[in-house]
Amino acid sequence: MHASIRRFATSVTSKPLNLKATSATLLPPIPLYRSLLRAHRGLPIEMRSLGDDYVKAEFRRHKDVTNPVYVMGFLSQWKMYLDELPKDPDAKNFKKLDATVFEKMSPEQLGQLYELMHATKQIWKPVTGENIENGGTKS
Repeated sequence: MHASIRRFATSVTSKPLNLKATSATLLPPIPLYRSLLRAHRGLPIEMRSLGDDYVKAEFRRHKDVTNPVYVMGFLSQWKMYLDELPKDPDAKNFKKLDATVFEKMSPEQLGQLYELMHATKQIWKPVTGENIENGGTKS
């Protein structure tokens, strides 16, 4: 029994790891959902709350989808997002969107992206003495 365990362990470690193929594997919906929320724990509190709310809303919106092609696309896009999240909580290296991605977006998607941009600008406004006196808002 011990020899077979040892043989199994050596066969796993002797193969080189293909990180691209490993990250391309899809996760089932619930483990992916949990992994996304867990990955958001390393983000600043404002980004975490925005990200958690968005993930929860999207998964809720798509829970009754039965088209397998659509489900695969949905899960693969969220897996790619999960792979892009920084592993280090102190990392500030966020990736910019490609111009080709903008060309493929529908008007509704562009509107959502525009609203997201303005929501994030509101969150990351620098705090000044004037903002504190007015309760965090400008008049």
